[in-house]
Amino acid sequence: MRTYSTLDPVKGLIEYRDGKRPLWALSILLPLFPLLGIGLYVLSGSLWSFGLPLLFSYVVIPLLDWIIGTDSNNPPEEIVPQLENDRYYRVLTWVTVPMHFLTLIVVAWFAATQDLPFWAVMVLAFTAGIYSGLGINTAHELGHKKTGLEQALARIALAVPVYGHFCVEHNRGHHRHVATPEDPASARMGESIYQFMLREIPGGFRRGWAAEARRLENLGKSRWSMNNEILQSYALSLVLQGALILTLGWIMIPFLIVHNFWAWFQLTSANYVEHYGLLRSKDENGIFERCQPHHSWNANFLFSNLVLFHLERHSDHHANSARRYQSLRNFDDIPQLPNGYFGTYLLAYIPWLWFKVMDKRLLALPHIRGDLGKVNISSNLN
Repeated sequence: MRTYSTLDPVKGLIEYRDGKRPLWALSILLPLFPLLGIGLYVLSGSLWSFGLPLLFSYVVIPLLDWIIGTDSNNPPEEIVPQLENDRYYRVLTWVTVPMHFLTLIVVAWFAATQDLPFWAVMVLAFTAGIYSGLGINTAHELGHKKTGLEQALARIALAVPVYGHFCVEHNRGHHRHVATPEDPASARMGESIYQFMLREIPGGFRRGWAAEARRLENLGKSRWSMNNEILQSYALSLVLQGALILTLGWIMIPFLIVHNFWAWFQLTSANYVEHYGLLRSKDENGIFERCQPHHSWNANFLFSNLVLFHLERHSDHHANSARRYQSLRNFDDIPQLPNGYFGTYLLAYIPWLWFKVMDKRLLALPHIRGDLGKVNISSNLN
């Protein structure tokens, strides 16, 4: 295993080994998991095999998070430049992009060419949608980076779930307004995930489109030109999903509608749990404070972080968005979720249970201590 080392004038020799280095490859394998369900169906003939990836996401991963537990290890800051320059970690994100295309194409082909009942086709669509939703996570990691290659790969990955506006909206909108009432991607206390969805999905699209239109206007270019980064991704979506409909027939229309919606809902689920109820304070001039680690819900659960490129170390990501996934840190006394993302999603899907668990946790945070004036709260509770 590779050892990173540096000689610090004060601390002397500093050495670090990333014990998770080979395990980050799990992020490449997870998008392929729907293919395992198909393989088991071919071997067993049981239609229930198609539900295995759903079971894995919503039951097995939360259980593994609970059993394996958390990892609060941080790399030494003196080593971080070497860690971030290690090409291995970048290549993993690059290789993951074609995995999303492969999974959608194979699952769609299988759903259309086999003699399956309609409900089984819809299960395959839901399954493919979950794992195409991971494509938004892949694009999230890539889209925060400054290289032209990674920016292009982010737009390509977003073509699979037809969510081409995400990187523009996320980087120029969400990161600017996060944990404020102005942000459609920050959930409010007392707002169910289903209410949030109706605000977040259209709000994100409008904000992303407006941001890209402003950028192009400043460059003297039309918003409808192919310089539009959103349209570049949507054009690839049109080619990909249009080809699936043309080659595989009408069944692809309901299949892709379900697939796309459930992929979008995976992002909605992540956005909902990541900033629920958290609020940045304003100074005397009415300006929101800079985003700090306590403005995001964090999770250090080892397994789900390995398969999500450390997305759950969200507190450091928002406070330091340029950091690459392998360098993201844990902090003391920050909001912590009760499970990894997949388990927390299940909690969010049952609003009364979510409110019972998370409202208490929110109000108990050290910087809130029961003060509703320090909470991003729904108008339903005002």
